[in-house]
Amino acid sequence: MIYPIVKFGNPVLEKPADPVTVFDADLKKLVADMFESMYEAHGVGLAAPQIGISKRLAVIDVTFQEDPDAQLVLANPEILHTEGKHTQPEGCLSIPEFREEVTRPRKVTIRAQDINGKWFEKTGEELLARAFLHETEHLNGKLYISHISSLKRDLIKRKIRKLLKAGAW
Repeated sequence: MIYPIVKFGNPVLEKPADPVTVFDADLKKLVADMFESMYEAHGVGLAAPQIGISKRLAVIDVTFQEDPDAQLVLANPEILHTEGKHTQPEGCLSIPEFREEVTRPRKVTIRAQDINGKWFEKTGEELLARAFLHETEHLNGKLYISHISSLKRDLIKRKIRKLLKAGAW
């Protein structure tokens, strides 16, 4: 099932998500639906709040279906370590049509649970590191625009309000 992506302004995007506590067939179905929804929206990561579900769950595939082994499921992820800096344009499925330069750590180590509830650690660099941070922040109720200047953030918010008024958002 393809879920619609929740857009900026929806309160679910700005509150911390609830921990995943049950690892069952329903969770596996939700994860499969999240991957399908992410691919349909042309994303490389998707957090459950982005489909209106307040759970600490995210899916990532920085290869965009080129490598089936690259699919990652992160339940209850935590950032363990970061290092370096890397700046590049960043966007978000919940804030479509907007991209801004964002500086984030170049290398990130996370700890998370897999689809069966087993804890694991993984280190990613550049795009994967960015995805780890971006999706984990979604689960904490934070959006990437919190990393840009307040002036740029305000301009984006004004443009979004205009789009909302025009019914184009």
